[in-house]
Amino acid sequence: MSTTSDRAGVAKDYYGILGVSRDAGPDDIKRAYRKLARELHPDVNPDPGAQEKFKEVNAAYEVLSDPRKREMFDLGGDPMASSGGMAGGSPFVDFQNIMDAFFGTSAARGPRPRTRPGADAILRLELDLDETAFGVEAPITVDTAVLCTTCGGAGSAAGSHATTCDICGGRGEVQAVQRTFLGQVISARPCAACQGFGTVITHPCATCGGDGRVRTRRSLTVKIPAGVEDGMRIRLAQQGEVGPGGGPAGDLYVEIAERPHDVFSRKGDDLHCRVTVPMTAAALGTRLTIKTLDGEEAVEVRPGTQPGATLRIREKGVPHLRGAGRGDLFVHLDVRTPTKLSADQERVLREFARARGEEVAELSKHGGFFSRMRDAFNGH
Repeated sequence: MSTTSDRAGVAKDYYGILGVSRDAGPDDIKRAYRKLARELHPDVNPDPGAQEKFKEVNAAYEVLSDPRKREMFDLGGDPMASSGGMAGGSPFVDFQNIMDAFFGTSAARGPRPRTRPGADAILRLELDLDETAFGVEAPITVDTAVLCTTCGGAGSAAGSHATTCDICGGRGEVQAVQRTFLGQVISARPCAACQGFGTVITHPCATCGGDGRVRTRRSLTVKIPAGVEDGMRIRLAQQGEVGPGGGPAGDLYVEIAERPHDVFSRKGDDLHCRVTVPMTAAALGTRLTIKTLDGEEAVEVRPGTQPGATLRIREKGVPHLRGAGRGDLFVHLDVRTPTKLSADQERVLREFARARGEEVAELSKHGGFFSRMRDAFNGH
């Protein structure tokens, strides 16, 4: 097995320190490091020799968890010999390695890109029932961020470009030392001078102010399919916000808002309406002309129809959004009883009641039926 030498000339075997084989995978290396770190950390193990072993374990993990450093070590070099890392006796724990090993992934190192994907946008579109039922091509106006045509998304003025940040040296982050329950640790935070980008735009574009995008109003046409319902959303790919730095645009979602109809109410793909018919028409039967979304439709009211009856007209509802066919139209009948009768109408109606054996008590000026009932009980 190949080994390297530390500054004192003693051979270092990072694989042996972690107790893993040379062909160990990243997960095996991480598990071995977790186990040893729990055992040797100074806050857990007060043994003076544990601190030195803990430094070696951290150095071994830093080398073997980094593909480039591991490759250098396998070729006979020592990545820690000149880096001032744990093998060189630094009293600090690499906070990034601790977070990676115990909690999986942590904050990404390095500068964040200026070019990033844009956000999605949403727009509410009001439509009438016949538009949602049969579909329509609707014009819409969208206020979103679009690519800055002056700088092409770069954010810099013409003839200039972003320069490396002098504070972080292009890393996008700066390191700080602090004391935690793990001891003294090195943590990284975004560079305030460049906001974590690693570069600084010294001469920003006058049009977009360095953002690479500007806000504008655009006109689009959205195709609404037949059968959409209130609250549904239609996705228009890459019609949302252009990202910072001219990044790819997000999506635009058009949310359907169906206006109330003056005749029909909708439940799924079925339509409902209410029609009032006279009492005589319900008793004798009649033919009604119903207005549907497609035009007029004649339906029969059978003799003896009762209040609250429902007529069903098939395939006169809303087309199904997915698949063939349509919903139905349900006509709910309200039977109307006359509130005022002429003397002749009342006489005829009483004769009809007597013919059916249905005695109807007459109301007089001196009191109604319940008044006479009360008098009978009182002995009058």
